[in-house]
Amino acid sequence: MTKSTAQSLMLQRQLIQYLAAGDCCSGEWLAQQTGISRAAIARHIDQLQEIGLDIYAVTGKGYRLATPLQLLDLTEMKQYQSAAAPEIWLQHLTDSTNTQLLKRLQDGHQLQKGQVLVAEAQTAGRGRRGNSWFSPFGSNLYFSMYWQLEHGIQAAMGLSLVVGIAIARMLEQHYQLGVQLKWPNDLYAGQRKLGGILVELSGQTHANCDVVIGIGLNIQMPAQAQQQISQPFTDLVSLLDKPLNRNELIPLLQHSLCETLSQFEHSGFNSFVEAFNQRNVFAGQPVTLSGAGGSQHGICQGVDGQGGLVLEQQGQQKAYYGGELSLRGQPE
Repeated sequence: MTKSTAQSLMLQRQLIQYLAAGDCCSGEWLAQQTGISRAAIARHIDQLQEIGLDIYAVTGKGYRLATPLQLLDLTEMKQYQSAAAPEIWLQHLTDSTNTQLLKRLQDGHQLQKGQVLVAEAQTAGRGRRGNSWFSPFGSNLYFSMYWQLEHGIQAAMGLSLVVGIAIARMLEQHYQLGVQLKWPNDLYAGQRKLGGILVELSGQTHANCDVVIGIGLNIQMPAQAQQQISQPFTDLVSLLDKPLNRNELIPLLQHSLCETLSQFEHSGFNSFVEAFNQRNVFAGQPVTLSGAGGSQHGICQGVDGQGGLVLEQQGQQKAYYGGELSLRGQPE
């Protein structure tokens, strides 16, 4: 990162902190607080709008956020962690939280199982198969956690499904929110997408395997999301009908993941089959599985003990271990 880029990010963080409460701040006052010109303030405001902040100008009064913004705060997060909990890192703006954790591993840093990196916004967030992930500032959860599997890459079968179960259990227990799971990596509520999971592995077949678990969870989507996302979606604030404290949610999610992944390491995926099938969003429905070998059609019967998708086809059940799943005739 260049010196000028670092200075620009620092100034933008200052502006966000001044605007976060939802009050109107004049360009002149912001310029005085930051020591830059009003023209420079306007340029920084434009850049903040480009990363998803809904800031508008009030004639004769200055700038204001459309809605108040709760910023991520490490000090507050620690209040919700146990004393032995792994560290949480915060970046206000990053390319991708998964990319940043993978880079730390590639640079030789030793990470603790359960360490988490979160960001306010991502400029290059991604989903499975290289798809982009809409990541506006301060609206959602952009979360990556490090884990290590001691029995190699083959021990990761079903891992993304286990992560989905951990998220669902946390939302059910602490927010009384029913969550459905779509094989192999999506979270749904009310038949609308609530979040996604991206698991990335680095290791060998029989050696220790480094795992970076990326989670994108919709908290309070801005209005412009309708133009950025092609499928039906929902967010937690809409479902709960009340504000949600992200600084509490992050430690709760970290704890649930650590607890559930420890169980997965001990007992394998077979002990999670029922937990997934109870939440299977397409249970008993006609679906299409698309992959490199073409498309498969059948009735979705959940998953098997290795995390494979089970389809009923011509009266027989067959498991598949890769591809993209959608309701038949409704690609997603």
